[in-house]
Amino acid sequence: MSKNIMSQLTHPQRVRLLYKTILRLHRGLPTELRALGDNYVRDEFRRHLKCNPMEAQLFMTEWARYASTITKQLGLRGKPKGELGEQLDTQSVEMLKDDQVVQLYELMLAAKALHGDTITADDVRGSNK
Repeated sequence: MSKNIMSQLTHPQRVRLLYKTILRLHRGLPTELRALGDNYVRDEFRRHLKCNPMEAQLFMTEWARYASTITKQLGLRGKPKGELGEQLDTQSVEMLKDDQVVQLYELMLAAKALHGDTITADDVRGSNK
């Protein structure tokens, strides 16, 4: 969508457009990841309905970056082209608030459980590899 059209949208319209775009992108994910991702997106967008303008800008920027990353990883046909997601660097994790770290940890455990991965002692302790 062109910048000119985007600039004419109200903030709620831009939020709704990003939300729907992400859910559309998730259609290309494996079924179990799609369900996990859709639930997470719904929860996050609901959680930020009444955030302050500075948080809203950061929220929109990060979710737009996520949408861009998923678009690249799924390609034009909407099917995964290799590994999905990306590693978080230590500096990014250290910048998170405590509740965000807990949320990220819970998401990691849920994703591992979907794939039948064993949850190790390092996962429970939160060790970085």
